[in-house]
Amino acid sequence: MYFSYVPFYCQNPSCPNSPHHQPRQQYPDVDAALLYESANETKSLMEDAGTVLNQLADSESFGAELMYAAQASDMEEVERLIQTTGITSDVDIDFNPDGLSMSFSSQVDELECCKLRIALRWR
Repeated sequence: MYFSYVPFYCQNPSCPNSPHHQPRQQYPDVDAALLYESANETKSLMEDAGTVLNQLADSESFGAELMYAAQASDMEEVERLIQTTGITSDVDIDFNPDGLSMSFSSQVDELECCKLRIALRWR
């Protein structure tokens, strides 16, 4: 009786005995500290964005005031109204005839770490 040896190859390319296996590329060690801080800062940005959204959702008069100021191109008043909600984050505000956009940003160690952008339609 004659037996022939047929080598077994794993079909998964990551198996070491696969004909398609390539050694893993070596990557440097990771330091997740900045990612951790960015995630925590972004949570604060989300809280501030939520504060503004709650004010807009709960008060039609606040929204109307904001729209009137934007329609008059009164950026100072639009910014003042947004700040009256009690937010602490830096926010860049932009508006046009179709809506409002707010870009909340924060820094960690003088490095911009995160940004959260909210765009709302009003027309």
